[in-house]
Amino acid sequence: MENPKRKIDEDYVKPTKSAKARNVPGTRYTAAEIHEIFRRFSIQRPEPRGELEHINPFTLLVAVVLSAQATDAGVNKATRALFKVADTPEKMLALGEAKVGDYIRTIGLWRNKAKNVIALSEALINQYGSVVPDDRDELIKLPGVGRKTANVVLNMAFGQSTMAVDTHIFRIGNRLGLAPGKTPEEVEARLMKVIPSEYLYHAHHWLILHGRYICKARKPECSSCVIADICKAAEKTSEIPAPLVPLPPQII
Repeated sequence: MENPKRKIDEDYVKPTKSAKARNVPGTRYTAAEIHEIFRRFSIQRPEPRGELEHINPFTLLVAVVLSAQATDAGVNKATRALFKVADTPEKMLALGEAKVGDYIRTIGLWRNKAKNVIALSEALINQYGSVVPDDRDELIKLPGVGRKTANVVLNMAFGQSTMAVDTHIFRIGNRLGLAPGKTPEEVEARLMKVIPSEYLYHAHHWLILHGRYICKARKPECSSCVIADICKAAEKTSEIPAPLVPLPPQII
């Protein structure tokens, strides 16, 4: 029988004791360990993608605004019908706050979100020629748009390497000691510094999906974790990594 503690593959070499002592500042990991974590994520999910359905940068922006304190599945269920009739700022503004509210009534905080969607649509028309800006400082000026939302849009719509720290990433950054911080901004800044540049573009999706499906809030599923042997979380229950194989495409 094959030894379950076999190496993940020949590309990974266990750090020496001296290397282990040289952790990257601000983390509990060496540079080699961080590189290996994201190398494995890249094999597991070669082309990760966000789970919010959208048609264009505008509908993505709206979907992310609606996703605050709501599940992606719940947002998708509401926006499928909404985006069929309003996929531009002009159409959304013409629909009006009351009708937008009717479409998103199943989403938490829907009244305030409907107000923000109309306000940001109007701002895009009046200030940006109906074009979603590809600049963080401009995005966060829009109603209902914070730093996390702006980072998601910059990454998914404009291909920028950003780190959108949601509850999953904030939890993982602290639980694993990968990028501990008291605020999302602190975790974001540390992750941007420690993640190897070749993995940075997809990193926020890898971390979100890892937190959503493996390193869960109440009870991490360590037996399904491909980085169980590297992970330094106090809560982990396994030292044996799960098989490193590509996962099936995400089903929304």
